[in-house]
Amino acid sequence: MAKATESFTSRFGLVATTIGMAIGAGNIWRFPRLAGQYGGSFLIPWLLFLFLWSIPLLIVEFSIGKKTKYGTIGAFKQALGERFAWMGWFVGVCTTAILFYYSVVTGWSLKYFAMAVSGQLATIDHSAYWTEYTASIYQPLFYHFVAIAIGALIIYRGIVHGIERFSKIIVPLLFILLVVAAVKALTLNGAEKGLAYFFNFDLQELGHYKIWLEGLSQSAWSTGAGWGLLLTYAIYARADEKIVGNSFLAGLGNNLASIIAGLAIIPTVFALSASTEAAMEGLASGNQGLAFIVIPQLFNHMPAGALFASVFFLALFFAALSSLISMIELAVRLLLDFGLSRKKAVLLVSIFTLLIGAPSAVSLDFFNNQDWVWGLGLLLSGFFFTFAVIKIGAETFIREYLKPEYNPNWLPLLFKFLFYVLLPLEFVSMLVWWLWQSVQWYPDSWWNPLEVYSFGTTLLQWALILLAGLLFNRKFVKLLK
Repeated sequence: MAKATESFTSRFGLVATTIGMAIGAGNIWRFPRLAGQYGGSFLIPWLLFLFLWSIPLLIVEFSIGKKTKYGTIGAFKQALGERFAWMGWFVGVCTTAILFYYSVVTGWSLKYFAMAVSGQLATIDHSAYWTEYTASIYQPLFYHFVAIAIGALIIYRGIVHGIERFSKIIVPLLFILLVVAAVKALTLNGAEKGLAYFFNFDLQELGHYKIWLEGLSQSAWSTGAGWGLLLTYAIYARADEKIVGNSFLAGLGNNLASIIAGLAIIPTVFALSASTEAAMEGLASGNQGLAFIVIPQLFNHMPAGALFASVFFLALFFAALSSLISMIELAVRLLLDFGLSRKKAVLLVSIFTLLIGAPSAVSLDFFNNQDWVWGLGLLLSGFFFTFAVIKIGAETFIREYLKPEYNPNWLPLLFKFLFYVLLPLEFVSMLVWWLWQSVQWYPDSWWNPLEVYSFGTTLLQWALILLAGLLFNRKFVKLLK
């Protein structure tokens, strides 16, 4: 087995890396869309579930990774026993499946940054161009390849000279770019309407169950909780690193980036739209529509629009890239645990990502299908980490994995409430709601695995991966030995 031979050289390096892991494209395109849909009321459940879902799972990931020094498969085998390696397999495959299409998102961001810098965004019909670009095959494939190449080069250089050095520079720069965009947005005429809407707390909205499920889902997907990413980075944490403190910083840093992104986007949309109705329509135009159609259109109507379009897409690219490298490292770490060298592991992961990600680069339907299936799969991954605490036992987990310096009497009670009661309920609520949504979308063909967002396509793809994990569980364990 290839043991971890590197460690982060400083706490700042580890914190920057874990915050970069958490911050991704979802902070910049999905969070503002949901905040725009529900107004400031959305912030309440979103923030609440940071502490009731995301941070508890981040703490569990960090604890297991730091103690076992294995990637997801080996970590579940070490923590729960050989019979449970398949759970780590599912977590690893789920996040790697997201890597296969997330490189496409990173490529889109890079392409639009290049267009913004060159001034092209000011001269095109954005809706028509987005349709043309995503159907052009060669351009999305090319930028998909470039994104993989950049990420692979960083991972190839290792933890200290690659990931840590990159994160120390890029993550602070990402926050600076978001702040610059937010300051510019807030100086626009009419921005106060968007600002007021963003922080308008209508308590009646909290009576709708959807806002709670959306807030929980956004926190679960945005922070990276349950993905296995923080577990992977914790392998390289120094012995004196504090588990709870670093987990809190990762979650809080993610939410801070989301708030700043909201301040940059929502006031801009309100200030530059012809009416409040037009602003609301723009914010509801979907993740890709908001980022690649609505926002570029609006930048054309503001002073120095090309400059701020460049700032926006550079921030989006950095956010996507910082998450992309964490996914590549997760996949690479799995191969390191099976005895491959970093050089061979990076090469294999890069080739597989290039090939398996190609369909998502050339087909939005395929992209959306994979985003749907494996985005929901992350809920199951989160449940497996919850199950790990249940199987080990809350008190044993705190004593042997968390090892807190201060262990008050209420800490085991809190863990039991969170992991024995609340997190399982949250998992069931989210999973049932999203799958029921898919049945509503396809009332006559919900079972059809060829439908983009169907119940059938989700269960089929999950079943194949789970079955493979169960069948090859012993083989995984043998390879790890």
